[in-house]
Amino acid sequence: MATDGWKIVETRFDPGRVRASESLFAIGNGVMGGRANFEESYSGPSLQGNYIGGVYYPDKTRVGWWKNGYPDYFAKVPNAAFWPGVGVRIDGEELDLARVETLEFYRELDMRRGVLRRRARVRMGSGAEVLVEAERFLSLVRRELGAVRYAVTPLDRGARIELRPFVDADVRNADANYDEKFWEHVETVRDAVRMRTAKSGFEAAWAQCARVAGVTLRPETAGERVQECAVVEAGRGERVELVKCVGICSSLNHAPDELIPAARSVAGEGIRAGFGTLLEEQARAWEGKWRGCDVEIEGDAAAQQGIRYCIFMLLQTYTGVDSRLNIGPKGFTGEKYGGVTYWDTEAYCLPFYLATAGAQVARALLVYRYNQLDKAIENAAKLGFRDGAALYPMVTVNGEECHNEWEITFEEIHRNGAIAYAIHNYIRYIGEQEYLARCGLEVLLSIARFWAQRITWSEARGKYVMLGVTGPNEYENNVDNNWYTSYIACWSMRYAAEAARWVRENRPEDYRRICAKRHFDEAAETARWTEIADRMYLGEDPERGIFLQQDGYLDKEQRLVRDLDPRERPLNRTWSWDRILRSCFIKQADVLQGLYFFGEHFDTGTVRRNFRFYEARTVHESSLSPCVHAILAARLGEMDKAYEMYLRTARLDLDDYNREVEEGLHVTSMAGSWLAVVEGFGGMRMRDGVLDFSPVLPAGWRSLTFRVNYRERLLTVRAEAGRVEVTNEGAPVEIGIDGCRYTVADRAVHMR
Repeated sequence: MATDGWKIVETRFDPGRVRASESLFAIGNGVMGGRANFEESYSGPSLQGNYIGGVYYPDKTRVGWWKNGYPDYFAKVPNAAFWPGVGVRIDGEELDLARVETLEFYRELDMRRGVLRRRARVRMGSGAEVLVEAERFLSLVRRELGAVRYAVTPLDRGARIELRPFVDADVRNADANYDEKFWEHVETVRDAVRMRTAKSGFEAAWAQCARVAGVTLRPETAGERVQECAVVEAGRGERVELVKCVGICSSLNHAPDELIPAARSVAGEGIRAGFGTLLEEQARAWEGKWRGCDVEIEGDAAAQQGIRYCIFMLLQTYTGVDSRLNIGPKGFTGEKYGGVTYWDTEAYCLPFYLATAGAQVARALLVYRYNQLDKAIENAAKLGFRDGAALYPMVTVNGEECHNEWEITFEEIHRNGAIAYAIHNYIRYIGEQEYLARCGLEVLLSIARFWAQRITWSEARGKYVMLGVTGPNEYENNVDNNWYTSYIACWSMRYAAEAARWVRENRPEDYRRICAKRHFDEAAETARWTEIADRMYLGEDPERGIFLQQDGYLDKEQRLVRDLDPRERPLNRTWSWDRILRSCFIKQADVLQGLYFFGEHFDTGTVRRNFRFYEARTVHESSLSPCVHAILAARLGEMDKAYEMYLRTARLDLDDYNREVEEGLHVTSMAGSWLAVVEGFGGMRMRDGVLDFSPVLPAGWRSLTFRVNYRERLLTVRAEAGRVEVTNEGAPVEIGIDGCRYTVADRAVHMR
């Protein structure tokens, strides 16, 4: 694969890499998306995938030992109808890259415009050579529209070309617990098909409108497949082009009986506008997206491509237009993790959208959790908690927990803290507290109630303790006093108390409404929260000057990652789970996650000691890990480590570090790549209510330029040796550069 700042480019067809490339070249528009499967037939190994945001199937849980509190199902995003299809026959022979000779091959993902293109010169079994060109996208402007332009040119002789544009709704998921088909057929008409998800009852319709100049297409629709056929006797060098538009509509936005008419309308309007016009619309929409969030790195092509790729995938996964949607770990690129929501959203993704797409888009992510608060209270009640305590799910699509591994479902409760922290992060960045009165306080007090019930008083320690938890490091389960979990629990309770006071003093009507709705006794409950937070046990090792990841961590054999045999990596593929649990090796940032969130609470020496101790023991076998280490290393001036970790996160999928990209991309961790650049190398942090920049550049970077949306201003930050410049498109705003305050009307230059 070539390195290009604005494109992902593949210049050779490798049958062994098809599934990986299907992931890497995936496209989406924030409400739906799909893998880069070939439009024409392909009989080789492939993972077909097209997904509609918000549509899910409740796949019945499969476990060996059922435990009280387990969810009944794991929500999965169904593989939806294959809409880009174009069957091709050359003189009666099916075009299939697995069966013909590929002479030349080129594929690109144009990140500037959000378009997937492919070109292949092939030799058919008959000996005929043809050129195939394909171009497709999901429209950012017309969010229910997919468009394809497909052309075939005979190169060495004339040929009879048959083009069959189709939509195939007879599809299955590769990941199905009981091998069930997730879609049921409702109806098929000449140009459209309508389907319904089993059990969950979502409906969707796909309508196709296709054109080949000078040719009348013959309908061939049957069963769950909408298809037409165009036959052209083409001369040598004659290009035969097909354009098709597909309307993709779901019952999230339309009544079931209106789905086919709505999809027909979308497809018809698209075909009448013409592919060129649709392409121009797409280019303008993406230009607007990039204007507010691009990152430019001079002097490092691999780093540049990596960060743009991460930003592009984030932008096409979530746009904030629908608060019912969220960001799955794989986005629209694969089935793994079910396409559902994890704590990744609050810990990693929200800061990206907040600073690049603005407060309204980020607020939609917070509202998503607020709308599911009552479900979180139900989840906690299933585990024995009471009085309005909320435990947000580890994995969800509708607010119900659907993760069924006990050490995660019941014990990885730090997720509650990430949701509370996201509210704080949002409020301090936008500079106003109104969200607390509208939604935030209800979430915070419900989370604080959970923490207050989850702790235990230890007579032996004379402290409150947190027993039986799993921290972010999932290579430790059922541990006591995980430092990160306990620390964020204490912080959450204190923050909930502060939020209650602010709402009472500043929005008394909202305060009375919340107290009545949530049966909130501020005086009694906040006193309890404060007492717990003040008397919580937080493990430390005074000799090393570090926080203890959990009780007993130092009882383990203390080995370093550098001493592992490379053939043993990744550990989760070569070691037994028993061996992993008994080792000191850390899957992802745990104590360091807390030092990243709450760095201002600790002096530099404390952060440095903990970083050096835990970094040496972290194997980074979670995609979420390297970015936290990159940020902390940059803040500590350990630039070689910061750069190593940045490349690890930004090029995780492009370079397939984990050898699993064929399953889909690590979309939520891509937000961590942006954090590594902007908060790490760009040094962006909130300090005393002001956005501050303290850039540090890796060796070889001549400059770093990035854009952030801050309190309705678009700021462009450019850092180079000895100089930091910030330009402002908006009203004057106070910022910091290296701790020095500037009121920026249009431009501030800080010399170092």
